[in-house]
Amino acid sequence: MNRKEIEDQVIQAYQRDEGMMILVFAQWCVNHGLDARELYRRAYPAQGENTLLAQMLDNTVPKEEAEDIPDATLLAVLSMFGNDDLAFVVSETIDEMNKNPK
Repeated sequence: MNRKEIEDQVIQAYQRDEGMMILVFAQWCVNHGLDARELYRRAYPAQGENTLLAQMLDNTVPKEEAEDIPDATLLAVLSMFGNDDLAFVVSETIDEMNKNPK
C-alpha cells in the first residue's frame, strides 16, 4: 500500500467516525426533544447549514425506539473530536434541563 492509499484510508476512517459522532449528538437531541440544528447554530454561529448533521438527523430513530445516550458519553465523544464549542452548548443545555426538569 502506498502513502496516498494510507492517507485516503485514514481520511475515510476519520469521516466515518465523525459521522458517528454527529449521529450520537443528533440522537441525543432527539431523545431529549431538542433541536440539534439550533444547538449546533449556537455553538457555531458563523457556519452555515451542516449537511452532515442534516444527513445524520435522517438516520435517527424516535426516542421511544432509541437507546439512552448518557450525557457524559455525548460530552466525551464531542471532546474526542475537538468539538469543544458544541460540548459547551450541550453542557449548558444539560444544566438547563437539570434545573427545569419536564
